[in-house]
Amino acid sequence: MKVEFAPLNIPLRRRLQTAATLQWVFSFLALAQCCLAAFVLLALSDWWIVALLYAGWLWLDWDTPTCGGRRSQWVRSWSVWDFFKDYFPLTLVKTVDLDPKKNYIFGFHPHGVLVAGAFGNFCTEATGFSRLFPGLRSHLLMLPFWFRVPLFRDYIMCGGLVSSCKSSLSHLASRPGGGNVAVIAVGGAPEALDARPGALTLQVLNRKGFIKMALKHGAQLVPVFSFGENELFDQMENPSGSPLRKLQNGLQSIMGVAMPLFHARGVFQYSFGLIPYRKPIHTVVILQSVCACLCVCERMSGGKKRSGFQITSVTSDRVVLTVLQSAAASCSPQGSSSQPTTPSLKRKYISHDAFGHGVGSSSRFRVV
Repeated sequence: MKVEFAPLNIPLRRRLQTAATLQWVFSFLALAQCCLAAFVLLALSDWWIVALLYAGWLWLDWDTPTCGGRRSQWVRSWSVWDFFKDYFPLTLVKTVDLDPKKNYIFGFHPHGVLVAGAFGNFCTEATGFSRLFPGLRSHLLMLPFWFRVPLFRDYIMCGGLVSSCKSSLSHLASRPGGGNVAVIAVGGAPEALDARPGALTLQVLNRKGFIKMALKHGAQLVPVFSFGENELFDQMENPSGSPLRKLQNGLQSIMGVAMPLFHARGVFQYSFGLIPYRKPIHTVVILQSVCACLCVCERMSGGKKRSGFQITSVTSDRVVLTVLQSAAASCSPQGSSSQPTTPSLKRKYISHDAFGHGVGSSSRFRVV
Protein backbone atom coordinates (compact mmCIF):
# COMPACT_ATOMS: atom_id res chain seq x y z
CA MET A 1 0.00 0.00 0.00
CA LYS A 2 1.37 3.40 -0.98
CA VAL A 3 1.52 5.85 1.93
CA GLU A 4 0.65 9.48 1.22
CA PHE A 5 2.53 11.66 3.71
CA ALA A 6 1.38 15.11 4.76
CA PRO A 7 3.41 18.07 3.49
CA LEU A 8 5.93 19.63 5.86
CA ASN A 9 4.75 23.18 5.25
CA ILE A 10 1.23 22.76 6.66
CA PRO A 11 0.17 25.88 8.65
CA LEU A 12 0.44 25.69 12.42
CA ARG A 13 -3.31 26.20 12.85
CA ARG A 14 -4.07 23.06 10.85
CA ARG A 15 -1.55 21.15 12.95
CA LEU A 16 -3.35 22.33 16.08
CA GLN A 17 -6.67 21.25 14.60
CA THR A 18 -5.26 17.77 14.00
CA ALA A 19 -3.86 17.65 17.55
CA ALA A 20 -7.23 18.69 19.01
CA THR A 21 -9.00 15.96 17.03
CA LEU A 22 -6.35 13.42 18.06
CA GLN A 23 -7.00 14.09 21.75
CA TRP A 24 -10.74 13.73 21.15
CA VAL A 25 -10.25 10.33 19.48
CA PHE A 26 -7.97 9.30 22.35
CA SER A 27 -10.58 10.40 24.89
CA PHE A 28 -13.23 8.39 23.08
CA LEU A 29 -11.22 5.20 22.59
CA ALA A 30 -8.61 4.97 25.36
CA LEU A 31 -9.06 7.57 28.11
CA ALA A 32 -11.48 5.41 30.13
CA GLN A 33 -9.00 2.53 30.21
CA CYS A 34 -6.20 4.88 31.22
CA CYS A 35 -8.30 6.39 34.03
CA LEU A 36 -9.20 2.95 35.34
CA ALA A 37 -5.55 1.86 35.27
CA ALA A 38 -4.49 5.07 37.05
CA PHE A 39 -7.06 4.49 39.79
CA VAL A 40 -5.90 0.88 40.31
CA LEU A 41 -2.24 1.92 40.43
CA LEU A 42 -3.09 4.68 42.88
CA ALA A 43 -4.92 2.20 45.11
CA LEU A 44 -1.88 -0.11 45.10
CA SER A 45 0.64 2.66 45.81
CA ASP A 46 1.60 4.54 48.96
CA TRP A 47 -1.12 7.03 48.05
CA TRP A 48 -3.86 4.46 48.57
CA ILE A 49 -5.63 6.80 51.00
CA VAL A 50 -6.36 9.15 48.06
CA ALA A 51 -7.94 6.29 46.14
CA LEU A 52 -9.98 5.38 49.21
CA LEU A 53 -11.24 8.95 49.59
CA TYR A 54 -12.16 9.05 45.91
CA ALA A 55 -13.99 5.73 46.26
CA GLY A 56 -16.04 7.25 49.07
CA TRP A 57 -16.80 10.27 46.90
CA LEU A 58 -17.75 7.94 44.04
CA TRP A 59 -20.23 6.13 46.28
CA LEU A 60 -21.83 9.41 47.38
CA ASP A 61 -21.88 10.76 43.81
CA TRP A 62 -23.05 7.54 42.12
CA ASP A 63 -26.47 8.86 41.05
CA THR A 64 -25.27 12.19 39.63
CA PRO A 65 -25.11 10.94 35.99
CA THR A 66 -28.81 10.08 36.20
CA CYS A 67 -29.77 13.38 37.86
CA GLY A 68 -28.61 15.89 35.27
CA GLY A 69 -24.87 15.38 35.59
CA ARG A 70 -22.39 18.11 36.50
CA ARG A 71 -21.71 20.46 33.60
CA SER A 72 -18.72 22.78 33.59
CA GLN A 73 -19.00 25.84 31.39
CA TRP A 74 -15.25 26.28 31.72
CA VAL A 75 -14.51 22.85 30.25
CA ARG A 76 -17.10 23.31 27.51
CA SER A 77 -15.42 26.59 26.51
CA TRP A 78 -11.85 25.29 26.22
CA SER A 79 -9.98 26.64 23.18
CA VAL A 80 -9.16 23.09 22.12
CA TRP A 81 -12.78 22.63 21.07
CA ASP A 82 -12.51 25.57 18.67
CA PHE A 83 -9.65 23.78 16.90
CA PHE A 84 -11.70 20.58 16.96
CA LYS A 85 -14.63 22.37 15.32
CA ASP A 86 -12.45 23.91 12.62
CA TYR A 87 -10.86 20.56 11.74
CA PHE A 88 -13.93 19.26 9.87
CA PRO A 89 -15.37 22.02 9.99
CA LEU A 90 -18.43 21.59 12.20
CA THR A 91 -21.51 23.82 11.83
CA LEU A 92 -24.67 24.05 13.92
CA VAL A 93 -27.67 25.33 11.92
CA LYS A 94 -30.64 26.86 13.74
CA THR A 95 -33.97 27.04 11.92
CA VAL A 96 -36.34 28.37 14.60
CA ASP A 97 -36.21 29.71 18.15
CA LEU A 98 -36.86 27.36 21.06
CA ASP A 99 -38.71 28.50 24.18
CA PRO A 100 -36.32 28.23 27.18
CA LYS A 101 -39.31 27.63 29.46
CA LYS A 102 -39.82 24.17 27.97
CA ASN A 103 -37.82 20.94 28.08
CA TYR A 104 -36.74 19.29 24.83
CA ILE A 105 -35.64 15.91 23.56
CA PHE A 106 -33.40 16.15 20.50
CA GLY A 107 -33.52 13.01 18.33
CA PHE A 108 -30.07 13.00 16.71
CA HIS A 109 -29.44 11.24 13.36
CA PRO A 110 -27.27 9.55 12.29
CA HIS A 111 -25.14 8.06 15.06
CA GLY A 112 -22.03 7.74 12.92
CA VAL A 113 -18.96 5.93 14.22
CA LEU A 114 -17.89 8.28 17.03
CA VAL A 115 -20.84 10.75 17.16
CA ALA A 116 -18.58 13.70 16.32
CA GLY A 117 -21.42 16.05 15.41
CA ALA A 118 -23.37 15.46 18.62
CA PHE A 119 -20.29 15.89 20.79
CA GLY A 120 -18.97 19.01 19.07
CA ASN A 121 -22.34 20.77 19.01
CA PHE A 122 -23.88 19.76 22.33
CA CYS A 123 -20.92 18.98 24.64
CA THR A 124 -18.86 22.07 23.79
CA GLU A 125 -19.53 25.72 23.05
CA ALA A 126 -17.40 25.69 19.89
CA THR A 127 -20.41 26.04 17.57
CA GLY A 128 -22.25 28.43 19.91
CA PHE A 129 -25.12 26.32 21.23
CA SER A 130 -25.75 28.62 24.23
CA ARG A 131 -25.63 31.66 21.94
CA LEU A 132 -28.03 30.17 19.38
CA PHE A 133 -30.40 28.77 22.01
CA PRO A 134 -30.17 31.06 25.06
CA GLY A 135 -31.56 29.66 28.30
CA LEU A 136 -31.19 26.01 27.22
CA ARG A 137 -28.70 23.49 28.66
CA SER A 138 -27.74 20.59 26.40
CA HIS A 139 -27.05 17.10 27.73
CA LEU A 140 -25.84 14.28 25.48
CA LEU A 141 -26.99 10.85 26.65
CA MET A 142 -24.30 8.14 26.83
CA LEU A 143 -24.30 4.46 27.80
CA PRO A 144 -24.46 4.04 31.62
CA PHE A 145 -21.42 1.74 31.49
CA TRP A 146 -19.01 4.67 31.04
CA PHE A 147 -20.19 6.43 34.19
CA ARG A 148 -18.90 3.54 36.29
CA VAL A 149 -15.29 4.23 35.32
CA PRO A 150 -13.45 6.24 38.02
CA LEU A 151 -12.15 9.69 37.02
CA PHE A 152 -13.36 9.29 33.44
CA ARG A 153 -16.98 9.79 34.56
CA ASP A 154 -16.16 13.14 36.13
CA TYR A 155 -14.42 14.36 32.98
CA ILE A 156 -17.23 13.47 30.59
CA MET A 157 -19.88 14.91 32.91
CA CYS A 158 -18.10 18.28 32.65
CA GLY A 159 -19.09 18.41 28.99
CA GLY A 160 -22.74 17.73 29.76
CA LEU A 161 -22.83 13.98 29.13
CA VAL A 162 -25.28 12.01 31.25
CA SER A 163 -26.47 8.44 31.50
CA SER A 164 -28.86 7.18 28.83
CA CYS A 165 -30.95 5.15 31.29
CA LYS A 166 -34.69 5.77 31.56
CA SER A 167 -34.50 7.60 34.89
CA SER A 168 -31.89 10.01 33.52
CA LEU A 169 -34.03 10.99 30.54
CA SER A 170 -37.06 11.28 32.80
CA HIS A 171 -35.15 13.64 35.09
CA LEU A 172 -34.14 15.92 32.21
CA ALA A 173 -37.54 15.93 30.51
CA SER A 174 -39.49 16.71 33.68
CA ARG A 175 -37.47 19.65 35.04
CA PRO A 176 -39.81 22.33 36.44
CA GLY A 177 -39.37 25.59 34.60
CA GLY A 178 -37.88 23.91 31.54
CA GLY A 179 -34.52 24.73 29.99
CA ASN A 180 -33.19 21.18 29.57
CA VAL A 181 -32.23 19.59 26.26
CA ALA A 182 -31.66 15.83 26.22
CA VAL A 183 -29.82 14.79 23.05
CA ILE A 184 -30.32 11.14 22.05
CA ALA A 185 -28.53 9.37 19.23
CA VAL A 186 -31.67 7.44 18.36
CA GLY A 187 -30.01 4.67 16.35
CA GLY A 188 -27.57 3.88 19.14
CA ALA A 189 -24.79 1.35 18.89
CA PRO A 190 -26.36 -0.79 16.09
CA GLU A 191 -26.43 2.21 13.77
CA ALA A 192 -22.67 2.69 14.16
CA LEU A 193 -22.09 -0.66 12.46
CA ASP A 194 -23.64 0.70 9.24
CA ALA A 195 -21.88 4.07 9.29
CA ARG A 196 -19.72 4.45 6.17
CA PRO A 197 -19.23 7.08 3.45
CA GLY A 198 -21.99 7.26 0.87
CA ALA A 199 -24.48 5.20 2.88
CA LEU A 200 -27.04 6.24 5.47
CA THR A 201 -28.92 3.52 7.32
CA LEU A 202 -31.05 4.68 10.26
CA GLN A 203 -32.45 2.57 13.09
CA VAL A 204 -35.74 4.34 13.84
CA LEU A 205 -38.81 2.13 13.41
CA ASN A 206 -38.38 0.29 16.70
CA ARG A 207 -36.99 3.25 18.66
CA LYS A 208 -40.04 4.81 20.30
CA GLY A 209 -39.12 4.85 24.00
CA PHE A 210 -37.99 8.48 23.95
CA ILE A 211 -41.26 9.47 22.26
CA LYS A 212 -43.24 7.86 25.07
CA MET A 213 -41.08 9.69 27.59
CA ALA A 214 -41.73 13.01 25.85
CA LEU A 215 -45.48 12.39 25.93
CA LYS A 216 -45.32 11.42 29.59
CA HIS A 217 -43.51 14.58 30.71
CA GLY A 218 -44.75 17.03 28.09
CA ALA A 219 -41.30 17.59 26.59
CA GLN A 220 -40.95 18.86 23.02
CA LEU A 221 -39.53 16.48 20.41
CA VAL A 222 -37.00 18.08 18.08
CA PRO A 223 -35.42 16.23 15.13
CA VAL A 224 -31.72 16.89 14.53
CA PHE A 225 -29.94 15.70 11.41
CA SER A 226 -26.17 15.80 11.00
CA PHE A 227 -25.18 15.87 7.34
CA GLY A 228 -21.72 14.42 6.76
CA GLU A 229 -21.58 12.38 9.98
CA ASN A 230 -21.06 9.10 8.12
CA GLU A 231 -18.34 10.52 5.86
CA LEU A 232 -15.67 10.68 8.57
CA PHE A 233 -14.51 7.04 8.66
CA ASP A 234 -14.25 4.05 6.37
CA GLN A 235 -15.37 0.74 7.83
CA MET A 236 -14.68 -2.88 6.99
CA GLU A 237 -17.46 -4.50 4.99
CA ASN A 238 -19.86 -6.16 7.43
CA PRO A 239 -23.16 -6.90 5.65
CA SER A 240 -25.98 -8.44 7.65
CA GLY A 241 -25.46 -12.17 8.08
CA SER A 242 -21.70 -12.06 7.53
CA PRO A 243 -19.41 -13.70 10.14
CA LEU A 244 -18.00 -10.30 11.12
CA ARG A 245 -21.46 -8.81 11.63
CA LYS A 246 -22.56 -11.79 13.72
CA LEU A 247 -19.47 -11.37 15.89
CA GLN A 248 -20.10 -7.64 16.27
CA ASN A 249 -23.75 -8.21 17.18
CA GLY A 250 -22.73 -10.84 19.71
CA LEU A 251 -20.19 -8.55 21.37
CA GLN A 252 -22.71 -5.75 21.40
CA SER A 253 -25.34 -7.89 23.12
CA ILE A 254 -22.78 -8.83 25.80
CA MET A 255 -20.98 -5.52 26.30
CA GLY A 256 -23.64 -3.06 25.18
CA VAL A 257 -21.02 -1.25 23.07
CA ALA A 258 -20.69 -1.42 19.29
CA MET A 259 -17.31 -2.51 17.90
CA PRO A 260 -17.08 -1.09 14.37
CA LEU A 261 -13.77 -1.82 12.63
CA PHE A 262 -13.11 1.64 11.23
CA HIS A 263 -10.15 3.53 9.84
CA ALA A 264 -9.40 6.86 8.21
CA ARG A 265 -6.14 8.85 8.25
CA GLY A 266 -3.16 9.40 10.54
CA VAL A 267 -1.37 12.39 12.02
CA PHE A 268 1.45 12.73 9.48
CA GLN A 269 0.00 10.71 6.61
CA TYR A 270 -3.36 10.35 4.88
CA SER A 271 -3.41 6.61 4.08
CA PHE A 272 -4.38 4.92 7.36
CA GLY A 273 -5.09 5.68 10.99
CA LEU A 274 -7.94 6.46 13.39
CA ILE A 275 -8.21 10.22 12.93
CA PRO A 276 -11.37 11.18 10.98
CA TYR A 277 -11.24 12.63 7.50
CA ARG A 278 -11.60 16.37 7.09
CA LYS A 279 -15.21 16.34 5.92
CA PRO A 280 -17.69 19.14 6.71
CA ILE A 281 -20.48 18.33 9.17
CA HIS A 282 -23.68 20.39 9.09
CA THR A 283 -25.91 19.65 12.08
CA VAL A 284 -29.41 21.03 11.52
CA VAL A 285 -31.81 21.51 14.45
CA ILE A 286 -35.53 21.13 13.64
CA LEU A 287 -35.24 19.74 10.14
CA GLN A 288 -38.99 19.12 10.07
CA SER A 289 -39.11 17.68 6.56
CA VAL A 290 -36.75 14.85 7.47
CA CYS A 291 -38.82 14.08 10.54
CA ALA A 292 -41.96 14.02 8.41
CA CYS A 293 -40.31 11.64 5.94
CA LEU A 294 -39.35 9.26 8.72
CA CYS A 295 -42.93 9.31 10.00
CA VAL A 296 -44.21 8.66 6.47
CA CYS A 297 -41.84 5.73 6.07
CA GLU A 298 -42.92 4.30 9.41
CA ARG A 299 -46.59 4.66 8.47
CA MET A 300 -45.96 3.05 5.10
CA SER A 301 -44.14 0.12 6.67
CA GLY A 302 -47.49 -1.37 7.73
CA GLY A 303 -46.09 -3.00 10.84
CA LYS A 304 -43.80 -5.77 9.62
CA LYS A 305 -43.39 -4.49 6.08
CA ARG A 306 -40.59 -2.07 5.41
CA SER A 307 -40.47 0.85 3.05
CA GLY A 308 -37.64 3.23 2.44
CA PHE A 309 -36.50 6.24 0.56
CA GLN A 310 -33.35 7.31 -1.15
CA ILE A 311 -31.44 10.59 -1.19
CA THR A 312 -31.20 10.86 -4.95
CA SER A 313 -29.38 14.19 -5.12
CA VAL A 314 -27.92 16.87 -2.89
CA THR A 315 -27.54 20.38 -4.26
CA SER A 316 -26.79 23.78 -2.81
CA ASP A 317 -30.39 24.40 -1.85
CA ARG A 318 -32.13 21.08 -1.33
CA VAL A 319 -31.96 17.38 -0.62
CA VAL A 320 -34.14 15.25 -2.92
CA LEU A 321 -35.65 12.17 -1.30
CA THR A 322 -37.29 9.53 -3.49
CA VAL A 323 -39.78 7.58 -1.39
CA LEU A 324 -40.75 4.07 -2.49
CA GLN A 325 -44.17 2.99 -1.33
CA SER A 326 -46.98 0.67 -2.42
CA ALA A 327 -50.44 1.72 -3.51
CA ALA A 328 -51.99 -0.36 -0.76
CA ALA A 329 -49.90 1.27 1.91
CA SER A 330 -50.87 4.73 0.73
CA CYS A 331 -54.59 3.90 0.65
CA SER A 332 -55.01 1.88 3.82
CA PRO A 333 -53.80 2.95 7.27
CA GLN A 334 -53.14 -0.72 8.04
CA GLY A 335 -51.12 -1.24 4.87
CA SER A 336 -53.44 -4.03 3.67
CA SER A 337 -55.63 -4.24 0.58
CA SER A 338 -57.29 -6.86 -1.52
CA GLN A 339 -55.96 -5.19 -4.66
CA PRO A 340 -52.52 -6.00 -6.05
CA THR A 341 -49.86 -3.56 -4.93
CA THR A 342 -48.02 -1.49 -7.46
CA PRO A 343 -44.87 0.43 -6.56
CA SER A 344 -44.98 4.18 -6.86
CA LEU A 345 -42.47 6.92 -6.30
CA LYS A 346 -42.93 10.15 -4.45
CA ARG A 347 -40.33 12.85 -4.12
CA LYS A 348 -39.78 14.99 -1.03
CA TYR A 349 -37.63 18.11 -1.19
CA ILE A 350 -35.72 19.29 1.86
CA SER A 351 -34.32 22.79 1.71
CA HIS A 352 -31.02 23.52 3.41
CA ASP A 353 -30.34 27.05 2.21
CA ALA A 354 -28.75 27.89 5.56
CA PHE A 355 -25.73 25.79 4.72
CA GLY A 356 -24.48 28.10 2.04
CA HIS A 357 -23.12 25.17 0.02
CA GLY A 358 -23.79 21.52 -0.68
CA VAL A 359 -23.17 18.76 1.81
CA GLY A 360 -21.73 16.10 -0.45
CA SER A 361 -22.70 13.52 -3.00
CA SER A 362 -25.76 11.32 -3.12
CA SER A 363 -26.25 8.80 -0.34
CA ARG A 364 -28.33 5.65 0.01
CA PHE A 365 -30.96 6.11 2.69
CA ARG A 366 -32.66 3.15 4.34
CA VAL A 367 -35.02 2.98 7.32
CA VAL A 368 -34.81 -0.28 9.30
